[in-house]
Amino acid sequence: MVRVLLYLLVFACLAVGAVWLADRPGEVSILWQGYRIETSVAIAAIGVVVLAMLAMLAWALARFVLGLPSAFSFASRARRRARGFEAVSRGMVAIGAGDPIAASRHAVDARRFSGNEPLTLLLEAQAAQLSGDRGRAEAAFKTMLDKPETRVLGLRGLFVEARRRGDMTAARAFADDAVRRSPSLAWANDALLDFHTSAGDWQAARTAVERRAALRLAEKAEAKRQRAVLLAAEALQARDGEPEKALAAALEATKLAPSLTPAAVLAGRMLAERGDIRKASKILEAAWKEVSHPDIAAAYLDVRSGDSAQDRLNRATTLAKLRPADPEGVLALADAAIHARDFAKARTTLKPLLAGGASVRACLLMAELEEAEHGAAGKVREWLARATRAPRDAAWVADGLVSDQWLPVSPISGRLDAFVWTVPPATLGSHAPALDDVLADLDDSAPLIEARAETVTTEPASIPAMPPPKPSEPPPAATVEPAPKPPEEARSAAEPKPVAEPKPAVEPKPAAAKPEAAPAKGDTRATPVIFPVSHAPDDPGPEEAQIVEEKKAKFRIFG
Repeated sequence: MVRVLLYLLVFACLAVGAVWLADRPGEVSILWQGYRIETSVAIAAIGVVVLAMLAMLAWALARFVLGLPSAFSFASRARRRARGFEAVSRGMVAIGAGDPIAASRHAVDARRFSGNEPLTLLLEAQAAQLSGDRGRAEAAFKTMLDKPETRVLGLRGLFVEARRRGDMTAARAFADDAVRRSPSLAWANDALLDFHTSAGDWQAARTAVERRAALRLAEKAEAKRQRAVLLAAEALQARDGEPEKALAAALEATKLAPSLTPAAVLAGRMLAERGDIRKASKILEAAWKEVSHPDIAAAYLDVRSGDSAQDRLNRATTLAKLRPADPEGVLALADAAIHARDFAKARTTLKPLLAGGASVRACLLMAELEEAEHGAAGKVREWLARATRAPRDAAWVADGLVSDQWLPVSPISGRLDAFVWTVPPATLGSHAPALDDVLADLDDSAPLIEARAETVTTEPASIPAMPPPKPSEPPPAATVEPAPKPPEEARSAAEPKPVAEPKPAVEPKPAAAKPEAAPAKGDTRATPVIFPVSHAPDDPGPEEAQIVEEKKAKFRIFG
């Protein structure tokens, strides 16, 4: 509509001009080289317009003739660029499909038609990585460093290749260079954070976390939690050498993350050692309200040294009231009641846990209760046998690793704050995330994770089973195994000593006393033991009972 109005305006102006000239007639006389030309003003104006149009036409024709070579060259370049773009597109599709042969062929075509274009270099690197040619991939990345628009991409590719071959010094140098050139790069900031945490440089790691938070590369809650974890790691490291620094870091960590158990426990114990019982109790109670943990309960019960067993029981009662019916509070209260020799209270406290399926620690506490109250070896052995098959208690788990202690960084994947207090799964496996790979090559995480896993010693996923009897030994029949020793004696004795076989209280039936047949050759299954009682507990045997007792002394087993 605007163009139509513009055209109408132009024609109106021309019409007005023509009418104006017609109303004002005149003559134009031109004398040139002895020629005299006389005409009217209107004809002279028309002639000027025609001459201008002819001049413009001649200039356009001259430009066309003179520009024919450039036009042909431009068309050739356009065709080559189109073919190069087509080769890059098909190469990318081949990369996504996992076809290294087609990707390499299209990379060659792209190089021939497009030269050192950024997409061509990227396709070459991708094809080289997909085919396993690391040298060609690094050469493509180094070529990217020569161009400003691809320099950061080249640094990322060289970083991935250096980390793949285990050259962490070169990888860190590439990440540092990338952060200097582009401070907002998420992968480079994450890599520097991983390098600092792996080296135990908690101060530099906190600086990296704060930089990531300032650049909005991480959520505020995540950055706050990471700062608390790093402060807790710094406090644990400086506890023996610099107690003042350790306490300050632990207190700051508890303010940032009250639910961070290691920081709360360390702060509570250090304050208790200094005699600040009230502040230590307040910190531990606040942490207990956030998350129940046996380490918090132990630190809370030990907050005042020299307390009697009854005082510890009273403190355990206070702790249990903060989280009613919480399993950890029940276990802490029952343990304190056993040490205070309030066996009725301990039994009443443990009853709800036993009704819902006793865990390993609940079974061990029942065994300790039976031994302390009645000294009943049979009951003790029965509860120890149940502990070997009971559901697992919660533990620190990260990337398939079950640890008895909290660690700020996962030894498997290197992730910060990877350990979670949870019940270990039935089948443990590595769940480490795949390493960031620039070029969709998914096989680079395995070597690094395997190299880290070689240096990690994990807790056993389950209590080892009792070894099967040797083929030369006859299977036991109608025997009663000796009762396990108390924890103090079990730790000092290498092997349990056999005791005199007691006379069974109830005479077993003939059918029940019939011994099992000897194991066949090559059969590795353990021979069952026939108990001369009406309800025979599944006795794990002296060797396995000793293992359970040793684990019981550590207050945590993974079964």
